[in-house]
Amino acid sequence: MFQAAFRIALPVLPYRQPDIIPSCAQLSGVFQAEGVKSVLLVTDKGIVNAGLAAQVESVLRADNIPYCIYDDTLPNPTVQNVEDALSLHRSNGCNALLAIGGGSAMDCAKAVGARVAYPRRTLKPLGGKLKVWRKLPTLIAIPTTAGTGSEATLAALVTDRDSHRKYAIMSFPLIPHYAVLDATLTYSLPRHITATTGIDALTHAVVAFIGRSTTKETRHLALEATRLVFQNVERACTDGCDHTAREHMLHAAYKAGIAFSKSYVGYVHAVAHSLGGRYGTPHGLANAVVLPYVLEAYGETIHKKLHRLGVAAGVCQPDDSPKVGAEAFIRAVKELNAGLGIPTKLTGIRQEDIPDLAAHAEKEANPLYPVPKLMTRKELAQFYHQIADWSEQA
Repeated sequence: MFQAAFRIALPVLPYRQPDIIPSCAQLSGVFQAEGVKSVLLVTDKGIVNAGLAAQVESVLRADNIPYCIYDDTLPNPTVQNVEDALSLHRSNGCNALLAIGGGSAMDCAKAVGARVAYPRRTLKPLGGKLKVWRKLPTLIAIPTTAGTGSEATLAALVTDRDSHRKYAIMSFPLIPHYAVLDATLTYSLPRHITATTGIDALTHAVVAFIGRSTTKETRHLALEATRLVFQNVERACTDGCDHTAREHMLHAAYKAGIAFSKSYVGYVHAVAHSLGGRYGTPHGLANAVVLPYVLEAYGETIHKKLHRLGVAAGVCQPDDSPKVGAEAFIRAVKELNAGLGIPTKLTGIRQEDIPDLAAHAEKEANPLYPVPKLMTRKELAQFYHQIADWSEQA
């Protein structure tokens, strides 16, 4: 009933898309148009040390706009990260947020924006669906990875270290106002991160397409993103300076981000989020490992849709049967993972944790996620057993 109501409401919900800026050099016009007086850059030390924030800083200095940098964001941003960045935002009188990095930096910046909009609330009451309605400060997202699509989504994921739980803040004002899709900023991304974030983008496209709350727009975007990933992710991993491949991957992540932001995700993400919250598993890696197992578990309920994705990916033919096409697509995902060096299992999962992990995944997914087939806590637990590498513990 919940999902049926959501499908009916989907066409009239206030989704919007960020304005795309092709390069950092064009940010000056944005700053002027938005009346930006002081900026908080939210990032991490790896981005700063790699010099990737230099282009943005150069524009800010040229425009005589004061700025400060928060670069302590963790791969799974924490409540403390958000509060520390918020303190910096307040003490410097900032009226704009600029996130540069992967999804973690963007999630942190979005959560800071929510706290700016609701200064008397902590993050926890803002978590969940549609708790944030006030306008955020000007929010600019500059992805340096091509995967999360966070520059186009309404969600921010934050980890509570005390409870070892990752929870989402999902509200329309969290969609960034601008997204800078500058492929040059992704040139120095290491191969393994290019790979896992690339399959993260594929995962977003796939789960958006196979879900039960799709639209003509989201289906089109998901198919296009799937095509772009299969055609470009290996090239981007082989030659980090292949501008065309890098640019296509950025646009694949962006398109998939819009698709899953509107159509939502499913059990792949529920399982991955539980792993990130408990063990700090990078989100892209967790999604990439979990995806084939969940697709197989959905069975024939998604054969027709996987066949269409397989045609878009170029791994099967339109006249193949749905079953043949679906099997070809799942096989192609596994082969793509293997070729990119992504493992089939994850170390560090403790068997005694699985009941709690499965319970957390079930609570996150049901009833919000419009999955093709509903699964119980017991059924979700099977995925942790399938992906766990206990060889080191033996």
